[in-house]
Amino acid sequence: MKNAVHYLSVAILAGAVACSEGKTEAEEDAAVETILPEMTNAVTVMKLEITDFHHELISNGKLLAGRSADMRFESAEPVAAIHVRNGDRVDRGQPVAELAAFRLENKTVQARDALDRAKLDLQDILIGQGFAPDDSSAVPPATWELALTKSGYRQAQAQYELALHEARNAVLRAPFDGVVANLFSKTFNQASTSDVFCTIIDPGSLEASFSVLENELSLIRTGDRVVITPFARPADSVEGVLSEINPLVDENGTVRVKARISHPGQLFEGMNVRVSIQRSLGKQMVVPKEAVVIRSGKQVVFTLVDGKANWVYVRTGLENASQYTIVEGLNEGDIIITDGNINLAHESPVEVKQ
Repeated sequence: MKNAVHYLSVAILAGAVACSEGKTEAEEDAAVETILPEMTNAVTVMKLEITDFHHELISNGKLLAGRSADMRFESAEPVAAIHVRNGDRVDRGQPVAELAAFRLENKTVQARDALDRAKLDLQDILIGQGFAPDDSSAVPPATWELALTKSGYRQAQAQYELALHEARNAVLRAPFDGVVANLFSKTFNQASTSDVFCTIIDPGSLEASFSVLENELSLIRTGDRVVITPFARPADSVEGVLSEINPLVDENGTVRVKARISHPGQLFEGMNVRVSIQRSLGKQMVVPKEAVVIRSGKQVVFTLVDGKANWVYVRTGLENASQYTIVEGLNEGDIIITDGNINLAHESPVEVKQ
């Protein structure tokens, strides 16, 4: 009886398994027979042409004024007037600030009197030697030098010229057209002859100073086109020209380079900038970086052939911020897909966006 029950249970279990396996096979057949609808991908394309390629080298640097002047007073007198403020534009020769003139004028008068007295002493010495005071050409050189020294005429003349110089320079004037910076002094305070009163900067002479690695020197030369972008104002990119390469490699293996800016616009000295050096390497087969995708660890470009995406393995060469050069895999005149290629497969139907 027990054996009969056992055989019956085995039979029921086998039948259940058989039904289950049959259902799975049926579902798999139905899944295989189901055909998914093909989706048409919208893409943008371009015709591959041989064109100029600009190699790009990126570095960070600072803006420096190629022409700037630290203005100092030559006399320690009170500041009588300040005619400008920071950021003001000034023309060459325009007054920037001036000192109180009383002491300087008085000093000049005293120096002039001392010079007149020394001149009289000189004439007395020459007369005492039997020479006419108005005819110095007749005086022997040795006697003339002795008379000048004994009368104090040379010293008096030097003091007078110094007093005139200080009086003339009591007014600070802009040495060239520029912008006022670092002006922090106030009127009625004593001017310092050692401290900088203000700085005049020529904004038209701004240069970008940056470093390049010594192994990149072969890729640059003076005259190369440069694009300079301030970090604080990414939209205010300006163009320039590589103007100077310092022929010295420092302890970090870098070389200092300068680029002259053509039109500085609203840039200021001291700004941190990103510098892109672009040099033409002649005619190359160039594609946008967006056209190159990675499939199975390899670089792939999709070309448009009869309304379908054609999968092509490529080998790229040089690159810049937006482009690759193509060394192998494509031919001039190929229509390549530049956008909408992320999810494409070989022979996927595509539609070109206008």
